[in-house]
Amino acid sequence: MINLRDHVGEPLDRPITLAVVGAGARGTAYAELAARRPDRVRVVAVAEPRAAARQQFAVRHALPPERVFRDWKELAGLGRIADAVIVATLDADHLAPAEVFAEQGYDILLEKPIAPTEADTVAVGEAAARTGALIAICHVMRYTPYTRRLREVLPRIGEVVSVEHLEPVGWYHFAHSFVRGNWRRADEATFALLAKSCHDIDWLGHIVGRRAERVSSFGGLSHFRADRRPAGAADRCLECPIEPGCPYSAVRLYRDGLRDGGTKQYFTRVMTGGPLTEEAVTQALAEGPYGRCVYASDNDVVDHQVVTIEYEGGVTASFTMTAFTPLENRHTKLFGTAGQLTGDGRFIRIYDFLSEETTIIDTSLDGSSAAEGHAGGDAALIESFVTALHEGRPELILSGIRESVDSHRVVFAAERARRTATVQTLLDPLLNPS
Repeated sequence: MINLRDHVGEPLDRPITLAVVGAGARGTAYAELAARRPDRVRVVAVAEPRAAARQQFAVRHALPPERVFRDWKELAGLGRIADAVIVATLDADHLAPAEVFAEQGYDILLEKPIAPTEADTVAVGEAAARTGALIAICHVMRYTPYTRRLREVLPRIGEVVSVEHLEPVGWYHFAHSFVRGNWRRADEATFALLAKSCHDIDWLGHIVGRRAERVSSFGGLSHFRADRRPAGAADRCLECPIEPGCPYSAVRLYRDGLRDGGTKQYFTRVMTGGPLTEEAVTQALAEGPYGRCVYASDNDVVDHQVVTIEYEGGVTASFTMTAFTPLENRHTKLFGTAGQLTGDGRFIRIYDFLSEETTIIDTSLDGSSAAEGHAGGDAALIESFVTALHEGRPELILSGIRESVDSHRVVFAAERARRTATVQTLLDPLLNPS
């Protein structure tokens, strides 16, 4: 086994070996992308508690029974058996495997968020510093062709003074994930800003290129509550007399997913656990959490939030996360001393104050959701991680643990600010460069 730090500048003469912990939607997607490059990487093990998902993953990657495990502890019990590991477990289960695999010498690709608490997030960073392990975070927005091009052309608007950024979560995406799904409760997963928008806060810092110093935030759970429940609504959409007129109908969403591709089909596969059949959807609607009325769930995370950030040198940014939008790309405006840049995840529009002309750049990829590969970010992340480890090129890792811990701390500060109605001041980064 070998680590990236041991062969910087020297390509390997064999594919790197990769274990995957968590064969859910993200772990499976990342493994599938890695498998496209058999000359550079070989998936050699999986740990997954769900039998069907575990078996399907093992068959897809031709894994022998002795390399298929029910949980990460079984895998870790063998010691180090691969060069690197992808940890894509549920958010609350990141710290322990990250610490153990770092101690065993693995290089690690860790799904975001790093951990659901600030203390655990810092602990992951400390594990990397203590062991020397590479821990890269899946902040896929840093890797998209759109982001790379935006950073290239950003100097054309002069010095950035302020930023306005919107994450339009999408009404049915929010209902699926944050009202009925795994991220509906802060005590079972984490708060919505960390679960959904740590990408965006990290991305803003990546674009601005300065350290955040002060943060404020406002927001709450305004709509998906029992007191907003329409008269006559049933506890489940399948038996609800007003379901046909409800925009949050689970029946419509998941049955559309049987017929249509894209995000609705992705969510339908999640709610059934895999099978795309009328019977599986009907059973899940009748018995599972995804069939519940959005006004009769046990959700408690916010459905809208605004964050304001002041960076070093006085640069300011405002960020809005809201459920009440179409499912579409993020929207950003950057205001500079020589012009304005407007972006929507694909198109970049640069208005020049001197010439009063607008230049439009098409980065040629669309679709910012997980089901659509995050506008090329998923593929670029895996390509960068695999190539960095195979060719000895650490500079390809754009989302290392130090910068990711720092951007997560901004998210935690924003949530404290929202809960306490205060302005939070951020001290120097906790993880000093080694």
